[in-house]
Amino acid sequence: MQNLIIVINVLSLVYSGWFIDWLLAPERKRRLLITGILLLILVILAALPFYGSAYSVILVASIIMYVVLTVSWTIFSGSTGYISLAPAAFFGVGIYTSAILGKEFPLFTIVLFGGLTSFCLATLVGALTLRLKGIYFTIFTFGLVLLIYQALLWYEIKFTGTRGRFVVVIDNETIYYVMLAIFVVLLIIAYFIRRSKYGLALRSIGEYEEAAAHMGINVTALKITVFAISAFFMGTAGAIMATKWTYIDPGIAFNPLFSFMPVLMAIFGGTGQFYGPILGAAIFAYLEETLLTRFPYYYMLIFGIILIVAILYMPQGLVGLIQKIQRRISRSERAHT
Repeated sequence: MQNLIIVINVLSLVYSGWFIDWLLAPERKRRLLITGILLLILVILAALPFYGSAYSVILVASIIMYVVLTVSWTIFSGSTGYISLAPAAFFGVGIYTSAILGKEFPLFTIVLFGGLTSFCLATLVGALTLRLKGIYFTIFTFGLVLLIYQALLWYEIKFTGTRGRFVVVIDNETIYYVMLAIFVVLLIIAYFIRRSKYGLALRSIGEYEEAAAHMGINVTALKITVFAISAFFMGTAGAIMATKWTYIDPGIAFNPLFSFMPVLMAIFGGTGQFYGPILGAAIFAYLEETLLTRFPYYYMLIFGIILIVAILYMPQGLVGLIQKIQRRISRSERAHT
């Protein structure tokens, strides 16, 4: 344990000394350095349950959940420009899958089923709606959340005589590590999609979809596939987070907040770079938890003010702010030279 802390401190000093070099480094060196920073963060996260408090484990697990939702949303919507408000639907399906199967199957199977159920739902929804564009697609995806919520509420009251279900509870450390594993797998998938020809095709769809179709890209099949992949990770996040709660109902599982928060977090972080949604979601989620704890009656007002200021003065998000600082430092160095 002591050796691990020493290694983390040494790596932190090395990277803190390279920060200015990172701002001015060529693209290849910057990517290598970002990869090293991500690996350092993952090492710290993996060791957190050994040296952190129980509260820190719960808090970071919640932050990682929002990061997973935000990055999953960005995989599809950030590239194509199709603004989806369906994350709450896929997240809630994962929650209910966990509640229904929790007593019958092991945890890994439940998490996988939660992701596959959301994947199948997204495939069906995508096949029906991804020919829609603009505001029509956005309205439909949000309507999907409300439709599933009302349908489940009606079914439970009409046929089971209850509202909601009890969930098999898992210890916080297991939830934390499963959520961290989902996050790592998502990062790998998101990185390879972004760097592959499919990521280029998605960006071309976002720029000019008709031109992408004329170039030979099967835009409908690609949109459906990536939309379903993003929903898979939302479903897995819902399935594992359900085990944190003793009881869930449609209002908890399909809370519209889970649809709007990933969008706001992605905007706050900026979608221009791979690390933007991660940074935005982590800061936004921590800020929400801090404000909710310290100012329970005013946190939404403060939250809204911060969001408005960020949109007005950081239209490109934190990524745009970092790039602006980078350009200013570059100009200053050239002028000094």
